Amino acid sequence: MIARRAACLLTCLLFAACATDPGRTPAPVVDRTKPNVANTSRTTPAQNESGNGSTSSSAKNTTSGDQRSNSYVVKKGDTLYGIALENGLDYKEIAAWNQLADVNLIKVDQTLRLTPPDEDKTAAGSTGVVMRPLAAENPPLTKSADAAKGGEVVIYPKALKLSYNTDAATVARLADGPLKAAEPVRPVETKPVEVKPAEIKPAEVKPAEVKPVDPAGKPPVVNPATGDEEVAAWGWPSTGKVITPFSDASKGIDIGGKVGQPVLAAAGGKVVYAGSGLRGYGKLVIIKHNKTFLSAYAHNSQLLVKEGDAIKKGDKIAEMGSSDAEQVKLHFEIRRFGKPVDPNKYLAADKL
Repeated sequence: MIARRAACLLTCLLFAACATDPGRTPAPVVDRTKPNVANTSRTTPAQNESGNGSTSSSAKNTTSGDQRSNSYVVKKGDTLYGIALENGLDYKEIAAWNQLADVNLIKVDQTLRLTPPDEDKTAAGSTGVVMRPLAAENPPLTKSADAAKGGEVVIYPKALKLSYNTDAATVARLADGPLKAAEPVRPVETKPVEVKPAEIKPAEVKPAEVKPVDPAGKPPVVNPATGDEEVAAWGWPSTGKVITPFSDASKGIDIGGKVGQPVLAAAGGKVVYAGSGLRGYGKLVIIKHNKTFLSAYAHNSQLLVKEGDAIKKGDKIAEMGSSDAEQVKLHFEIRRFGKPVDPNKYLAADKL
């Protein structure tokens, strides 16, 4: 009895020693009731490319000399002709862009657009993807008559009660419904096809497409540095002495001469104005050479062209005079994007 008790006591001491062994580490306890929160900070594709997450944008083209505004606020004393001249535009285009029924009716503080309406339209997105509602690819099988009463009821195939050992062919046949007797095949009456000889029509000869010729007779010259259209060659508009040089005040040069002396187009283009509606210019002709340049011929005694005429370099467009001036002279301007520039930088060194 004593020996049995001693054995039990020894066993208990051994278990206690194992439980209190300092060299053992307890098994880790993991709480599965909470989600495992991982490091969610990831580098975006933009950050991978640039390093700081910022996106780069293409810089605007600042090499072009066109610094004109897209709109203009009418001030007291303005006319549509003057606004067009100061911006290097055709006054008829401004009238059309602003839906002006009368070019002489503009109001103070009225805002006029100076660009075509199409230039204000932007794409819906940079990717050009057009979003459309998705259409149902799998429409319902059938609709019952109860759909007219309010709700739409979809009828699906009825379930079949078959025995466990029914083969697949029987299941497919029963699902399709009872078999119907095949209708007898009737012979098809064939008629001989009448073959007509093909009619050969003579080939139509289309006239060659005639493309409009540039008034200057030459294709436009583009400045490779700015992309702006230039004029290939300028010519002097008249003979005579330059009595007023170019300045910010004069906006052009004055050439002295006699009444009736020919006034010639300095370059080819289109007449966009011919009249005396611009105060201080008298009888005036304005020629638009391209998207970049205009030229103006003022104080004439007689105008020999009208608006819309195509002009070539050297064509006689007016006769010199003194309309709205103190003496007989030709006031000549070259405007680049509506801004006056010194004609001496463009005109040939040799005068007429």
